[in-house]
Amino acid sequence: MIRVVLPPNLRTLAGVGREVQLEVRTPATQESVLDALEAAYPALRGTIRDVVTRRRRPLVRFYACEEDWSDEPPEAVLPEPVQAGTEPLLIIGAMSGG
Repeated sequence: MIRVVLPPNLRTLAGVGREVQLEVRTPATQESVLDALEAAYPALRGTIRDVVTRRRRPLVRFYACEEDWSDEPPEAVLPEPVQAGTEPLLIIGAMSGG
């Protein structure tokens, strides 16, 4: 099971708590986790990544094992602690403004 921590706005949209658990085939990648997340919570489709291009939205960041994975390729295999469920994949809404 992969653990995913969602930001408050996406928790509200999906109707879930802070963390969700997803069954993802191994080796788990950002892409496979997002596929599973969108399949389990269709309301999130298009909020984290563009529906057409499937690219990460500009103000969304991904963290795994205290490292920024936002610019890693979607097919990059996530760290072993994330795959084992001992560490979560964090999805963070970045702040912007002036």
